[in-house]
Parts: sequence; C-alpha cells; structure tokens
Amino acid sequence: MHLSYATSNSILDRAIDSEDSQHNDFLRLEHVEGYHELSAKTKIFFSTAVAKWDADFYVKIDDDVHVNLGELAATLARHRAKPRVYIGCMKSGPVLAQKSVKYHEPEYWKFGEDGNKYFRHATGQIYAISKDLATYISINQPILHKYANEDVSLGSWFIGLEVEHIDDRNMCCGTPPDCEWKAQAGSVCVASFDWSCSGICKSVENLKFVHEKCGEGDEALWSALL
Repeated sequence: MHLSYATSNSILDRAIDSEDSQHNDFLRLEHVEGYHELSAKTKIFFSTAVAKWDADFYVKIDDDVHVNLGELAATLARHRAKPRVYIGCMKSGPVLAQKSVKYHEPEYWKFGEDGNKYFRHATGQIYAISKDLATYISINQPILHKYANEDVSLGSWFIGLEVEHIDDRNMCCGTPPDCEWKAQAGSVCVASFDWSCSGICKSVENLKFVHEKCGEGDEALWSALL
C-alpha cells in the first residue's frame, strides 16, 4: 500500500495517477504537504487507516527506508497479545530552542530548562502502534497537541497513557555494512537507513543495493504470513 498526499497537479502527481490506474493501491489523504504539517498528517493517516482496515498493528514507514517485511511481521507478532504497544527505535534528543536550527521546537519552554531532552519516543523513520492506540488517535484527533516534530508529537500522545514502549534496535539499523554484518550474524534487520540523511542517502540510486546486501529473501515474507 502506497501513501500519497493531495498536492498540486505536478508531474509527480500525474505519474502517481498513472501508476494508481494500473495497480489501484494508493491511499490518498486530503492533506496539505509540508514539513510543519507532518504531525497533522500522522493524525489523518492513523485515523483513516483504522477506519478502513481492522488490524492488530498500524505501521508508519518513510519511503526512503529499507524494510524487511517478513521480519517486521514476525516482530509485530511477538507483541500481538499486548493491549497497547508502541514499537520503534526509541530516542530522546535535545529540545532545540534556537530558531535558526533544523528541528527547532517553538514550545521548548514546556520541556523545562535550556538543554533538556525530550521524553522517549520512536524515531520517525518507522514505528508501529497497536490497534487501541490508533483508535485513540482517531477518537481524540481534535485535541491531540502538535509539536514541531512529528515523532515527538506521537510520543507525547502516549506518554501519559498505559502504553508499553518497545525499544527495538533492529528497526534502526544502518545501511551496509551495518545491516549486512547483522544479517550474516543471524540478526536480520527490520529497517535500515542512514542517520545522517534521516533515511537512505540518495535512496533512488541506493535502495536496490541495500536490498541486495540486507534483504531477508522472499521466503521470509511468506513464512511470516503463514
């Protein structure tokens, strides 16, 4: 399933229309695209997904991240019996008060004195939430506060709830040689990306290479589904 957004009628939009007419596998959200709209997009995505599909988990993945779907399915299956689960690569970065820097937090004062860190939350490249949490977002969408950074916003919605945070480091492996070494050692990564690029650097050119080195193999997906 591909996730697309309502934007202007650009060359990219026409290409998406063409592909969608062939495969009919795009979910289009009525949403204004932009970095400062990511938190709102997250609300709309989970609210739409939980209304359309009945699932144990709902997963958000950036399109410049390499994912082994079989390993992802197996990881989620291990937590299926838990009622409220938030799974991802948990972090706690600094709250940036300076207006000139990337990831500036306008509401930095809410997090205490200068130099403080955020509460633990999953990095935005990939994370999964259980059905109850997706439903919670859908029901409470109008009153869930949006911080500057989408991953912080999501973490804030759960920090005061009875939610189990699962810190899974296999959801934030590096690109080769990191994920390649781990696969050779028998620990196949769920997701791989470059921290320096917040995804796979030059993903269009490099994603296939990462898959060749760190992919789980087709049989892994079918085994997980069976």
